[in-house]
Amino acid sequence: MFKGKNVINTAVENFIRALLIIILLIGALIMIMPFYWMIISSFKPTGDITKIPPEFIPRRVVTVNYTSAFRQLNFLKLYMNSLIVSISVTAIAVFTSALVGYVLGKFNFRGRELVFLAILATMMIPFEVRMLPLYKLSINIGINNTYIGLMFPYLMNTFGIFLFRQHMYSIPNDLLDSATIDGCSEFRKFLVVILPLSKQVIGALAIFVFAWMWDDFLWPLLAISESNLFTIPLGMAALNNFRGIQYGAFMASSVLAILPAIIVFIIFQKQIVRGIAITGMKG
Repeated sequence: MFKGKNVINTAVENFIRALLIIILLIGALIMIMPFYWMIISSFKPTGDITKIPPEFIPRRVVTVNYTSAFRQLNFLKLYMNSLIVSISVTAIAVFTSALVGYVLGKFNFRGRELVFLAILATMMIPFEVRMLPLYKLSINIGINNTYIGLMFPYLMNTFGIFLFRQHMYSIPNDLLDSATIDGCSEFRKFLVVILPLSKQVIGALAIFVFAWMWDDFLWPLLAISESNLFTIPLGMAALNNFRGIQYGAFMASSVLAILPAIIVFIIFQKQIVRGIAITGMKG
């Protein structure tokens, strides 16, 4: 009797496991298909891209879309602008997030929780609401059409502050007390104790911020009008001219645009999982 129940339970478990695998495979296919379509379309003649029914395996492979994208867009300049903005914002946002998270997580002062809640509350305000005041501010202080104008709305990251504040609870206070006995100032403790123990969180946040900045379109569209400061999303938007969307060149430029983000993710993907796991340990 018990043996029969065990067989039934095993069969049910195997069925549920197989069902979950099928659901995951379907979900993975749904996620992968747009990327697959973008890549194969970048090697199709323009007429084949819009053909109905669609061709999932191109009959003829061409590279003219890539040459057309390079001819119409200065990708070297676009890459340079995007890298300058993305790397600079990532470095500054990670540093400020770690510093504020350290203060909110390790310092006891009146109103600390209120300050933290006020910072978290800013996550509830959509960027579209803050966009026009930020634009007006950038004009008033004269930083529009500059790299600083592209970067300044993102130099403080609310999500990063939350991430580091949660991580601070996993760092023993005894380490900081030992550093104090050795004569370290608070800022030196932050540099030599906190940052080395936060490498995984730093890596996770850096990936998030870099990806957000690399894909950012709305703020650069508002803050930049000079083509020599265009980032990759703005450059790609320039392909949509009075002749309509150039699907072939647009798909090719899309492939070129996502390559750095994919490379960064492949190299540092483990940091995302480790960083998120650490921040959920305590607090």
